Amino acid sequence: VQLQASGGGLVQAGGSLTLSCVASGRSFSNYVMGWFRQAPGKEREFVAAISWSGGSTHAADSVKGRFTISRNNTKNLVSLQMNSLKPEDTAVYYCAAGPAYGSSLPASYDYWGQGTEVTVSS
Repeated sequence: VQLQASGGGLVQAGGSLTLSCVASGRSFSNYVMGWFRQAPGKEREFVAAISWSGGSTHAADSVKGRFTISRNNTKNLVSLQMNSLKPEDTAVYYCAAGPAYGSSLPASYDYWGQGTEVTVSS
């Protein structure tokens, strides 16, 4: 499966952005979808994930209550709605696809998009 992420940009603290990731190739609904991020000089970290049908989600403590992950299997689309953004949310955000739900490890995901950059100014 090929993944294409978009929607990043520059936003002031307290603002909102919505990231999108469109998948092509093999059946989208067969994959758990996740969002990860990587800030300069830091390791890639888990942000949120959503199960195959969208019925279950989980998110990192640092974004709970602010970020919402959703998916539309008819459009092969997974989104990340980000509200109340903070400067520490600044990073390159990656969407990823994998076979199993529940893991926050990058190694659990098989396919990755190219990343979209989010910068939050204070």
